[in-house]
Amino acid sequence: MLAFSSGLLFDDDSLFYRIMGAQWKQKWRELAADQKGKIVGKLTREIQVAARLGGPDPDLNARLYAGIAAARKQSVTRDAIERAIAKGSGTGSEQVNYQTVVFEGFAPHRVPVMVECLTDNNNRTSAEVRVLFKAGSMGTPGSVAWMFEHCGLIEGQHTDKSLDIEIAALEAEADNVEPLELDEEDAAGHIGARFFCPIPSLDTTTKALKAAGWQITTSEMHYQPKDYPELTEAQHEDVTSFLQGLDGHADVHRVYAAMK
Repeated sequence: MLAFSSGLLFDDDSLFYRIMGAQWKQKWRELAADQKGKIVGKLTREIQVAARLGGPDPDLNARLYAGIAAARKQSVTRDAIERAIAKGSGTGSEQVNYQTVVFEGFAPHRVPVMVECLTDNNNRTSAEVRVLFKAGSMGTPGSVAWMFEHCGLIEGQHTDKSLDIEIAALEAEADNVEPLELDEEDAAGHIGARFFCPIPSLDTTTKALKAAGWQITTSEMHYQPKDYPELTEAQHEDVTSFLQGLDGHADVHRVYAAMK
């Protein structure tokens, strides 16, 4: 069978599909590059904000230390990290002034959601986030902050897998702790944990864990859900799709949802 496409004559269907397959591969590469760019943008903004709030020295700024660690894990270049620190701390030729804006609402099936944005244009971000809520199936704005505990969150891993994480939490003066599932690469020789503490204690608790040998990967203010609605598998997929739409926005820094 002969097929005609884009001025080329094909007498073999497999050749046509190989060419079409190459086009789709290129499309996915472009999508992956776009996603990578968004991730790098979010990570560098976090570094900028951390440097502005706590100074440019990661040894004295727990949030900055964790931000740099997260950026390195995503292969953000050293130059990009240093530029972000300089912009945030005002030590470079360029300065940025991002403000944190938090939006509240419900995902589909009345799942409470908190959306934290870093923006240099509050009016633009507010309008665009409202559109995302309206575009999501059954997503609606609403007051849900009371359904979350605003606290400090520290995530880390330790090479001593025999450690009791509850004792580690007590020694670092954390309020609570839970196991953290690590990816296969890290799980082989490490134990992971998520520590919760009051926001004023975030820096001191992070430093105490570092001093005890924990490799800190996250140190941030956090919204911890107080309860989780029961969802069917189909409802879980609806909520996940909605949350991905929110998280894909360039100004959205973190999304917290009452969903396991």
